[in-house]
Amino acid sequence: MTTDYRRLRVALLGAGAVGSQVASLLRQHADELADRAGARLELVGIAVRDLDAPRETEFPRELLTTDAEQLILGADIVIELMGGIDPAREYLLQAIGAGADVVTANKALLATHGPEIFDAADRVGAQVYYEAAAAGAIPIIRPLRDSLAGDRVVRIMGIVNGTTNYILDRMDTEGAEFADVLSDAQALGYAEADPTADVEGYDAAQKAAILASLAFHTAVPLDAVHREGITRIDKAMMDAARRAGQVIKLLAICERLPEPADGAASGESISVRVYPALVSREHPLATVHGANNAVFVQAEAAGDLMFYGAGAGGVQTASAVLGDVVSAARRHIAGGVGVGESTRANLPVVPIGRVITSYQITLEVDDEPGVLATVAGILSEGRVSIATLEQTVVADAAAGGTARIVIGTHTAREQDLSDTVDRLAASGVVERVVSVLRVEGD
Repeated sequence: MTTDYRRLRVALLGAGAVGSQVASLLRQHADELADRAGARLELVGIAVRDLDAPRETEFPRELLTTDAEQLILGADIVIELMGGIDPAREYLLQAIGAGADVVTANKALLATHGPEIFDAADRVGAQVYYEAAAAGAIPIIRPLRDSLAGDRVVRIMGIVNGTTNYILDRMDTEGAEFADVLSDAQALGYAEADPTADVEGYDAAQKAAILASLAFHTAVPLDAVHREGITRIDKAMMDAARRAGQVIKLLAICERLPEPADGAASGESISVRVYPALVSREHPLATVHGANNAVFVQAEAAGDLMFYGAGAGGVQTASAVLGDVVSAARRHIAGGVGVGESTRANLPVVPIGRVITSYQITLEVDDEPGVLATVAGILSEGRVSIATLEQTVVADAAAGGTARIVIGTHTAREQDLSDTVDRLAASGVVERVVSVLRVEGD
């Protein structure tokens, strides 16, 4: 017997890799989704830029339209999967203004204009759903927003970009060079022809801003997120990490600091940052291989939690999108206003100079007596204590003698470390500062 469900009109903006999968699954599993949602989800149209563009999945011609605005006005739920800032921002605001709930996977839009989008939804009692915006198929938004709402999240460390994890993982496990693995990632479709957003950390920074905003109930602007990419990571750095029992991962780190921000008499602050870091091979994040993502959450009461799975992919991301669509449908059936985002904590976001962690410093130095003593003295003057020291390479000894040394430090403040590295570079005994990597997760 077929249940006579209420009909909800669903508009889809974008028919790319994720949008095509969402449209197919909406139609293919219509009866099952109706049973779960308590409403029949009718896909009334798909807004595209070009009606005749080739697509992975064929749809009835009558579903396709280039008139996104008209499609939005006739919908109860609007799914935005077109990406980019404009016109996606205008379309979402239009949908909210028309009384629709919206579902989006647009991390760039939320990281840049999230407060504007959420405020617009609050004013009319609509709801914004965005489970797919931070880690693909991994359910992390609801746990942070709902399940951990009664707890205090202390720290988040996440591998939230599959492309960079694939590259670093192969460099670690195969001894491959960055450029070679990047080329393979592009051939496999893991990386775009222009990989800048991934390899320079922009994608991960957008996700970090979203996760930090949720975890710490604070609006975190994208320009407050410190960002570094992986383009300087080479085989020698990977080899040094391996000898130390570590692996290099691009991490998004969102951390509650017990110290007040500069100029404040009291209170907490937060740090949000993205950079390649050394992680112990015993840490759960070290076992995240290939293009997978993982988010490691530390909370005061719940303790350590880890969410692992596919961070990208059309059908995988579509799973998170459809979960949001079902939630939106249930809210329509139940009635009432949407639940707004909690940003009332309003904690200050401090610059990276306030962060305390340990480091691995790799230097090329003159291979002469007294050099190590000079280096150790500069570190001591800068309040940076040596934990380990290893001479890893002696290059071109016949031409003058240059040694490569790898120094592991105890914990130090980022600003102290940065100032000390500048003094090392200008010391006259250091030929080159090869790299400075933070050590996280100890």
